[in-house]
Formats: sequence, structure tokens, C-alpha cells
Amino acid sequence: MDIQIGCKKIAKRAYGIDEIALVPGNRTLDPSLADTKWRIGNIERTIPIIASAMDSVVDVRTAVRLSQLGALGVLNLEGIHTRYVEVEPILDQIATVGKDEFVPLMQKLYAEPIKPDLIAQRIQQIKEQGGIAAVSATPIGASKYGAVVASSGADLFFVQATVVSTAHLSPEAVDPLDLAQFCREMPIPVVLGNCVTYEVALNLMKAGAAAILVGIGPGAACTSRGVLGVGVPQATAIADCAAARDDYHQETGNYVPVIADGGLITGGDICKCIACGADGVMIGSPFARATEAPGRGYHWGMATPSPVLPRGTRIRVGTTGTLEQILTGPAQLDDGTHNLLGALKTSMGTLGAKDLREMQQVEIVIAPSLLTEGKVYQKAQQLGMGK
Repeated sequence: MDIQIGCKKIAKRAYGIDEIALVPGNRTLDPSLADTKWRIGNIERTIPIIASAMDSVVDVRTAVRLSQLGALGVLNLEGIHTRYVEVEPILDQIATVGKDEFVPLMQKLYAEPIKPDLIAQRIQQIKEQGGIAAVSATPIGASKYGAVVASSGADLFFVQATVVSTAHLSPEAVDPLDLAQFCREMPIPVVLGNCVTYEVALNLMKAGAAAILVGIGPGAACTSRGVLGVGVPQATAIADCAAARDDYHQETGNYVPVIADGGLITGGDICKCIACGADGVMIGSPFARATEAPGRGYHWGMATPSPVLPRGTRIRVGTTGTLEQILTGPAQLDDGTHNLLGALKTSMGTLGAKDLREMQQVEIVIAPSLLTEGKVYQKAQQLGMGK
């Protein structure tokens, strides 16, 4: 429904994940029967969860471990792992610096040049240990390092920015990345993002994206919405981009997965994203809490080190369990942040959804009180959903 906010300005009402709830239908099924498999390009995974390409979340070790568990981790090719041979002292600095000195330190650390030989080395280290080598870069980074990524044997390339479009205008002296040409010439699947609208999602699919990322600014450590005032709440953004996927599939026969990226903390958040139309999700802060995570209990936004306009911060997330506990259990916490796969399968069983396509079809209601109704004691005592 459109809303008039001024004489000549009409706004669309958009909904966030916290404002909706999933409605059980006429059928239920045992959670063990819920099929959560999905595909990106020629890669099939049993768990539709991807760890974000953030330096506090994914390094070589976590990328390998997530692959072993049936998920996926994406390595940031413009982060500290490709700037420094020895990253442990760098991570120590980031974890111990005071909050007032944090951004200047990040700007200094990330001013170190990216080393193409380290890109190749990190990819090869993941592959040698049996992991899926999924990597990420901005469009500028993709232009510079695409050939290195391809020759090093990477499996997936994520081209990411706050907003990626096929109609980017650049100064005359700068050649923008031709996304369609890049997708055609890369010998591996290319995932494009981020976007939040039907039109841009459709254009990215037409450009040859193997999957698209949906979400602008909802991440736990991201400040883009405050700095830029830009973003669309995730429930609406996912639904609009999923509509583009379905129309594109009907027109071409080519199914392009939609990945909800950012702002997801609990298993319930993941379930609601898929119900809105997502095929998978990309999460950062839940994995930053893992024992194996490189961030030492901290998590920071991808745009935090920007030398001109930082759009992220460092947050303390703590350490609550292993990657396995967070992803597949057994859960040691009662707030939905452990055993994310178990939560998805149990929700699918409750809703009667045998696979992710059926999960995308479940009924949704607008429910602003979903997370607060009847939770007075939890909120007062900061337990469970009141944390």
C-alpha cells in the first residue's frame, strides 16, 4: 500500500523480519523429513547458510570447517588476509584497541596494499584442505583480481558492494566493471549483490548472476543506514527480489537463487527469510561468536576501514560455542542462536514444508508483537528472547 508523506511524495510501506510471523498450515511433518538442500551454480550444499565475507568471520580455517559441515564460508579478498602474511598480530590489535582509536586503526591497517600472491595462496590453502573456495571482492577488486581468482582454482566469486547495479555511471577516466561481460568470461559462477528491488534484481539475473545477494544495511555491525539513509527492510526486499527471480525463471527457465544477506541473528530470522522467498541466507555476527572465528569475540562491518566515509563499527559479540554447535547443534543456548539448521528443520516440520520451495510458499502475517507478546518475564530478566 502506498502512503502519501507529502503533497507530491508517495512512499511504499516496507516490513522488516521482526514484523512478520509464519502461520502453520493444514499439514505438519517430522523435522527429519525436511530437505534443506540448495544449489549455487554447480555447487550443492545441504545447509542454506553462508558465512559472510568479513574478516571477523571467515579465514582459511573457518572456510574449510564450514565446508565440512555442509555450509559455505566466503573469504574477503580485500581484507587483512590478503594484505598480511601473518594476520594474528593484526587481529590482536583490532581486538584490543580502544573504541575511540578503532576506526583510525582500521583505516591504517587496511591501507596496506592487497597482495595478489596472497589471494592465490589463501584460495589454494582452502582447496588443499578440501574446502570450497568461495571469495568476495568489490566490483573494483573484481576487475583487478578476477584473473588471479580464476587461475587459482576458486569455486565461487561474490562481487559485492553496498549496492551493485548494471547501470553504474563512472567518471570518464574510470572504466566501470561490465557485470555481464565479467560473468560471461569468468570460468566459475559469479554471485552479484547487493540489491533490494525487483528491477535491479532482475537486471543482475539478466547479466548472468549465478545468485544474487539481497540486503542493504541490516547487518549487526553495519552503519550504512545511519550514514547514508539508504535501505529497505529485509522482509519486503527479499519478497520483491524473489518475485523477480520467479518471473525470470518463468521467462527463461533459469533459476537464480536469492540470498538474504544481513541482519539475521536467530534460527527464526533465517526461517522467515526463506518464507519471504529466499533460497539461502548469508550471516555474519552469529558465526563471529564461534570459538574458531578470527575476530576474538568481536565483529566489524566491511565498510568500517573506508578512508573517506566509514559505514561500519566494531561490536562485542562474545564467544558462545563452536561452529558446529552454532550451525548444527547441540544447542547450549535458549535464544535461537545455536543449532540454526535444527531450527530451520523444526520450523519446516511445524509448517509442513518438505523442502525450501514449499517453505517459500507458507503463509505470512504482519505481527509487530511477535517477539514481545507474553515475554514480560524474559525481557525483565534478560533471558531467552529477552536478551
